[in-house]
Amino acid sequence: MKKAGIFDILRSSFVDGPGIRTTVFFKGCPLRCVWCHNPEGLSSTTELLFYKSRCTGCGKCKEKCPSQFKKCDLCGKCALYCPHDAREICGREYSVEEIAYEILKDRAIYENSGGGVTLSGGECLMQADFCRELLERVKAEGIHTAVDTCGFVPQSALDKVIPYTDVFLYDLKAFDEDVHIKCTGQSNRIILDNLEYLDRNGKNIEIRIPYVPDYNDDQIEKIARYLSAFSHVTRIRVLPYHSYAASKYEALNMENTLPKRLPTEEEIKNAVELLKTVTGFNVAG
Repeated sequence: MKKAGIFDILRSSFVDGPGIRTTVFFKGCPLRCVWCHNPEGLSSTTELLFYKSRCTGCGKCKEKCPSQFKKCDLCGKCALYCPHDAREICGREYSVEEIAYEILKDRAIYENSGGGVTLSGGECLMQADFCRELLERVKAEGIHTAVDTCGFVPQSALDKVIPYTDVFLYDLKAFDEDVHIKCTGQSNRIILDNLEYLDRNGKNIEIRIPYVPDYNDDQIEKIARYLSAFSHVTRIRVLPYHSYAASKYEALNMENTLPKRLPTEEEIKNAVELLKTVTGFNVAG
């Protein structure tokens, strides 16, 4: 039985595709975006988060730890017994049927709102075989499906899910390769090739552009001109960068790479208007 590493199953999401949705967050990502707001999704393995600001030093966690903190096997007892939620186990393995069960709980909500399920991450297509089985399972139940991807995956991964995906939520972080490398640590050539491949295959695509001042703000016009030639882009969303994830970096004992400057309302408005003017597509901020 196939299993996948999942770090969250979020019900009643309004921002991960049409209608009200259940979003499944897969662990593991091939990119290292400086502005990543889900750092707990970068590693493919289960992790322990420790929020120092919540800890009162009561000692319950150490008292319940089988090894008295001499080693950690991620059993989760410290998190379970912490009275202040200072410790959290992030990630567990699910089977297709376990996730499908959670998704189908809200079938009536999907039908009434035009919603469905969205596979996200991390990068869900790093576990493409599992995604294919899950998407096939819920499509058989008449559920609308979306795949949220950074596009930095083999084309074969897309081929596995294309038949069972109603819309792709596709991240475009930069058009220039050098800028993309600076922002994510990787080239965007595969990403652009895969986006063009989806368009040629007639798949509905919602483009998502994170707007990060001083990193990719000069890329908007280039992205707009590039997208203007596409035939199956249904919508573009400009996602204003935020720094809410700072506490997660600390809890994971990771270097905090989050940029300091946040976008202004005027910057987002200008980006939206530029994209609308150049592409003619439906654009939202």
